[in-house]
This record gives sequence, C-alpha cells and structure tokens, in this order.
Amino acid sequence: GSVLELGAPAGKLFNTSALLAPDGSIIAKYRKIHLFDVDVGDGHAYRESSAIASGDEVVVAETPLGRLGMSICYDLRFPELYRRQSADGAVILGVPSAFTLATGKDHWEVLLRARAIENQCYVFAPAQQGRTPGDRLTWGHSMIVDPWGLVIARCSEGPGVAVADVDMALLARVRKGLPALTHRRLA
Repeated sequence: GSVLELGAPAGKLFNTSALLAPDGSIIAKYRKIHLFDVDVGDGHAYRESSAIASGDEVVVAETPLGRLGMSICYDLRFPELYRRQSADGAVILGVPSAFTLATGKDHWEVLLRARAIENQCYVFAPAQQGRTPGDRLTWGHSMIVDPWGLVIARCSEGPGVAVADVDMALLARVRKGLPALTHRRLA
C-alpha cells in the first residue's frame, strides 16, 4: 500500500510506498509520480494534486524474489514507467492501488495483464476494495499476474489474500521464447 509522507514542497505530502525488510527497516521508498486528477463519471472529482506532490524517481529494489519495480495506483496507466523499470532489471512489478469502482471494473485487469505481458514480469497488485472516506467506492480485486499475462491468483469482493508461486524458470522461458525486450529500438 501507500502512506502520506511529510516533506513535500509547498506544504503538500507525498503518496509513498515503502518496501520493508523482515526487521522492519525500509529497503526502498517510492513516491508516486503520476497524480490522479480526473473526473471519471462516478459523481466525484479526483484532484490528488491539490494535496499531493509528484515524486520524480523511478525505483527498482532488490528483494529475495528478484528486482521489484515500485509504483502506486494511477501509475498503472503510464507504460513508460514500467518499461523503464524492466530496463533497470525489474522482474516483478508492484502496483498497490485504490482504483475507483468506475475505472476498475473496466480497466484494472486489462492494464495489469498488459504491463505483465509487455515487460515480461510478474505483477503483484494488492488493491483496496470498498467505501473510502468521502463516500468513494474502490474496485479491489487484488491479483497476481505472471509474465505471460495470465492471472494466477485473485481476490474477488471483500477482504482476501492472493497467493501464488513465483517461478523464475517460467520468467526465463517467456523471455527466451519471445525475446521482445531485446528487440526494443526506442528508448
């Protein structure tokens, strides 16, 4: 998930995701780059930038499973972030989110699967579901997607836990069999 972090300029906060070690120390910290300033047609206006400052650093962190590209929610709509993380060695992409009900029902799974396929990475996507303060509805449906784009674990409505095996041999086979990452011509 993410938390609001003090220290942003102009009296604003950062929307920050922290990666913790088993001992509780912070291994890496990502400050959300893309802010959610939209009207999605659910009766609410979303203006994240009114209180939140954008981060400016792409973060890929070492984990026991492999290199993890960190992002938050609305970042999912910006494939260049994940392409950069993949180029920086990410094999897992983390996308903690609170997608709105209006956008999540149509876009959440499609975008997660696209990021997995185009970057040949696992995608871990924990997601908030239910009613938030301000009476906004979030979609939920946490999931784990493999590097081929298959959903290998998911939660439906309500609280739940998505668990799946991470198979680095599968990741290697996908990247070897369809070497699209090595065929890139544009930076």
